[in-house]
Amino acid sequence: MTYPIVGMVGGGQLARMTHQAGIPLGIRFRLLAASADESAAQAVADTVLGDEKALGDLRTFAQPCAVVTFDHEHVPTEHLRALEADGIAVRPGPDALVHAQDKGVMRERLAEIGIPCPRNRIVADPADVAAFADEVGGWPVVLKTVRGGYDGKGVWVVGDTEAAAAPFRAGVPVLAEEKVDFARELAANVVRSPHGQAVAYPVVESIQEDGICREVIAPAPGLSEERAVEAQRIALKIAGELDVTGHLAVELFETRDGRILVNELAMRPHNSGHWTIDGAVTSQFENHLRAVLDLPLGDPRARAKWTVMVNVLGGDYPDMYHAYLHVMARDPGVKVHMYGKEVKPGRKVGHVTVCGDDLDDVRERANHAADYLRGSITE
Repeated sequence: MTYPIVGMVGGGQLARMTHQAGIPLGIRFRLLAASADESAAQAVADTVLGDEKALGDLRTFAQPCAVVTFDHEHVPTEHLRALEADGIAVRPGPDALVHAQDKGVMRERLAEIGIPCPRNRIVADPADVAAFADEVGGWPVVLKTVRGGYDGKGVWVVGDTEAAAAPFRAGVPVLAEEKVDFARELAANVVRSPHGQAVAYPVVESIQEDGICREVIAPAPGLSEERAVEAQRIALKIAGELDVTGHLAVELFETRDGRILVNELAMRPHNSGHWTIDGAVTSQFENHLRAVLDLPLGDPRARAKWTVMVNVLGGDYPDMYHAYLHVMARDPGVKVHMYGKEVKPGRKVGHVTVCGDDLDDVRERANHAADYLRGSITE
């Protein structure tokens, strides 16, 4: 039997961990990366160096693949349509993926299907932002470039017309949103296959610092069963209505007045789902592979009462391997995942995961390990 080749566009840590998930299944993996130094390119033997924005590079890369998928949303939509015209299976397809690529398109479509979102509209200039602020009850408001933002980039919280000028300097459309008074951020991760099978992971709490995910707690503590089911239903409805194939992460606000609002979408494995490698019966990465190959999906249930994932962010301490001595000796239950990336301040270079029955204990252990690896603590 010939096992299929899955092609993944993008050489980051998401591709690295997806490749890892496919090894036990015998899935052959092909990577399109910009550089041999990228996280996944260090681990994937069949790596093609090229530019995902160059159609010729994409066609050369995709030719032997049974299916092409992504570790980011930045491939031009028209190139994906060209691959489909060539007979290449693209999952998620361009008609779905555009909703993760373009925030304006996403907001318009979610409104059409009745998904609760912050009040929003495309704005033309700073004066239009001021008019929008009046419409939603005043400053501050949130401005986002409709394409290209991630980890807090391309997002501004502005308090007056002068500050609102900054996003327009990029020369791309700008989306204005009300600043939501939220109690916390949640994420609902679901996976859907081409024949419509879908699974939902436990809803998690996501803790952010400076627009970057710092910690994920699974399941979200204190979340009622009713609210958790509502969040999962929202994510599953989006996946079905948008015809998503693969993993869909729906980032959510839980507001102080008891509502659930959709913040962002990602149609790929997602940081809020990294905990599933160690904490779920089937990881988000394996289920993404199963979905894009139209295989039956795996069990998404948690293995432990609590799982906490903490990102290891780069600091001023590059010798993280030496720190293993302390981290592993202090707590053999910590799972360390490093991405092979150069250490830079604030950059995601790895994550740690701890599972257990006592949430306070699990959180302390996970945060201690991540902080020690970063060098922000030394004991």
